[in-house]
Amino acid sequence: MQMQTFQAAQATLHVQKTGDGPPVVLIHGLSGSSRWWRRNIPALSREHQVFVLDLVGYGRAWRQRALSVQAASQLIADWLETEDLSDVTLIGHSMGGHIALRAAALAPERVDRLVLACASGLLKTSPTRAALKLPHAMMVGRPSFVPRIMADALRAGPLNLWHGASDLLRDSVHDLLPQISARTLVIWGARDVLVPVALGRTLAAAIPGAEYHEIPRAGHVVMVDAPETFNRLVLSFMKESEAV
Repeated sequence: MQMQTFQAAQATLHVQKTGDGPPVVLIHGLSGSSRWWRRNIPALSREHQVFVLDLVGYGRAWRQRALSVQAASQLIADWLETEDLSDVTLIGHSMGGHIALRAAALAPERVDRLVLACASGLLKTSPTRAALKLPHAMMVGRPSFVPRIMADALRAGPLNLWHGASDLLRDSVHDLLPQISARTLVIWGARDVLVPVALGRTLAAAIPGAEYHEIPRAGHVVMVDAPETFNRLVLSFMKESEAV
């Protein structure tokens, strides 16, 4: 896997690249990292060029202050422009889905498809109340993944996590959704306790033509809890939308 960085406005985006074919960009969520896609990259990279991001303040880019959702979206849109990427599929989890939505709105000529996995953007709560749900969320998800969650959260640090959570909870995408032109797939874990399935259904209903799928027994980190089903849904969606 090739490593590269993109610098703009004193922020550095870390990017890993593998595979060949139409571009797919993976965007992790709050407290996450590029490692959260380990169970998805092999399947996606068989027929696609996969770019895996570490957002500013997280993962390999942890030595920086995290950006707001809107600033991170602009950075990704600028990176797509610099790399001259087109016919892009943006796949975002949780806050990464929130960022992907805004990036797609900023660069509609480059983003052709969106996959939103348990995306934030409509959640209305406080950072404290959201944090109180984390133990339950980890119990619902894949137990073997808990050490990775904890390690990445520690690496990001409490300030980045607090500022990130506060910002995403202030930033609603409600008015943006009807304007999304990218073909969209919304995937939710039926047992998601952080971003309830009702919000997933509302999100999908507000985006023109969006598909919606719920995966039974999967929690918030749906691409880790049910990787085979997640990969199958994503690959099928991309293949079907390419044929349109």
